[in-house]
Amino acid sequence: MGMTDPIADYLTRIRNGLRAQHPFVDIPASRVKAELSKILLRSGYIQGIKYIDDTKQGFLRVYLKYGKDNVSAIRGIKRISKPSLRIYVPSKKIPRVLGGYGMSIISTSQGILADSECRKRKIGGEVMCEVW
Repeated sequence: MGMTDPIADYLTRIRNGLRAQHPFVDIPASRVKAELSKILLRSGYIQGIKYIDDTKQGFLRVYLKYGKDNVSAIRGIKRISKPSLRIYVPSKKIPRVLGGYGMSIISTSQGILADSECRKRKIGGEVMCEVW
């Protein structure tokens, strides 16, 4: 049986990997997950990404980032727009996560972007998740 929400699965795998303090997590690859990973990498929430090819769709190996005393860089990661309830926002109403300490990842007509980039380009879209 197919997965109903692959983005929620992606976020849950990262959350579980952080709780278990794994150095990396393997996630079934897709373009959307690769873009989400690139945004997390640019924002400093993860250490790296590597594509691992197999006979099917391949895997994304996401290297998790930890600071002093093994505290993870990601304190929380939450799915906002779900398949059952999509959340769309215009550019002027993009939510600020923890007063600007976190970030939203938004799917726009110009691709998947961080909230700061959406504000700069003045475009809205579907709020996929929040990270802090």
